[in-house]
Amino acid sequence: ASSARPRDADKLAIYEANAGERVGSFQYFGSINGWTPLGDSAIALWTRPNQAWLLSLYGPCPDIPYTPVISVTNQMGRVHARFDKVIARNRGSIDIPCNIKEIRPLDVKAVKQAEKTARDQAAAAES
Repeated sequence: ASSARPRDADKLAIYEANAGERVGSFQYFGSINGWTPLGDSAIALWTRPNQAWLLSLYGPCPDIPYTPVISVTNQMGRVHARFDKVIARNRGSIDIPCNIKEIRPLDVKAVKQAEKTARDQAAAAES
């Protein structure tokens, strides 16, 4: 039996298709509004409800898909590609930092629409 839940590779493809050009850094206000693991070498990071970033990691970072909590390093309120890290916060295990390779802004509305379309197509295929 298949599930209507998209695989990591399919989710990553949606996010990559709706990401803008690479940027060197983004402003970070110290709080994460949400995040989505996209396999073991990328995440989508929401810094505000309508602002998100696709972070490609020098990977693989095996804890990323399973950790309940992450943190992000920053330099004076900016997160920089190649310098800052995403850290999987796991209880009782060592926090392993994953270096950020690339930062791309996400078109949040387009991502949400593409995810809805993918869910609708998967549901139609199952029925």
